[in-house]
Amino acid sequence: MSGATGVTATRPARTQLPRFLPFAAWASFVLNALIIATGGAVRLTGSGLGCTEWPLCTPGSLIPTEELSYHALIEFGNRTISGPLLLAGLAVVILTWRIRAERKDLFVLSWIVLSLVLVQAVVGGVIVWEELAAVLVGFHYTVSLIIVCIAAAYLTRMYEAGGARERAVPKGFAILTHVTTLAMAVVIVLGVITTANGPHSGDENVVRDGFDATLLSHLHAWPGYIAFALVLALVAWAYSKKLRPLPWTIALISMLVVQILVGVYQARNGLPPVFVGIHMVLAALTAATMTVTVLRLKRPVAEGALAE
Repeated sequence: MSGATGVTATRPARTQLPRFLPFAAWASFVLNALIIATGGAVRLTGSGLGCTEWPLCTPGSLIPTEELSYHALIEFGNRTISGPLLLAGLAVVILTWRIRAERKDLFVLSWIVLSLVLVQAVVGGVIVWEELAAVLVGFHYTVSLIIVCIAAAYLTRMYEAGGARERAVPKGFAILTHVTTLAMAVVIVLGVITTANGPHSGDENVVRDGFDATLLSHLHAWPGYIAFALVLALVAWAYSKKLRPLPWTIALISMLVVQILVGVYQARNGLPPVFVGIHMVLAALTAATMTVTVLRLKRPVAEGALAE
């Protein structure tokens, strides 16, 4: 019963999703996370210039030729994923078009993902033309991470009712969550800068200089510990008050623990490529989990009325 009117509140009917939309949305999320892994493999195996041209692999050939090394296969494999990734993003836009009147939020998110995927294809080509410029490589990874976060936001909103939303947590908790998001963003940006100036440039002939990678690794770690403390506070608060974001704060603290352990291990063992790659993928998934946590701060208005 609604305390204000005495009228029984009904849970808002969720929009009937097109049949294949959930599959396409999940495929988009998984492929965008996967391309971070394969992009990391390209860089960490020194295959960044395995294909010397773009959009062709070599002059006159779209695919690697027999004379090329395994580096070309790794780079081409990463490029190949771009096709299914683009098709998945396009499918989400087309399917969401059918419910755009009821779910404008999903329609906007689907277009943002598709647009950024197209931007990434162009940036990838420019990176090859510019022979793995550090700034462009870092930008390329950061955009991929953002796409993963937006794809996660789409999935989260897809399973909720549309329409107006209201805050579902105390104001202080919401503020602390946004502060934590800022701390996480700082950690990620410093991580990108640190990796860009580390030993894994993407090609053995590309040498980074001008920054102290060891100092950058410490600058990356300190905000990481601050972010961990903030998330721990969120978990404690959400648990004590049984708040809506509790499951996602637990997932977030779990991922951060793994990230810290991986980060410490790689720093103490000469940055083994496999662990650097794991660290890169986990950073994107952690950011996506943070995104979902923020979205859980609110709920559809009618659900709030039902809970009164």
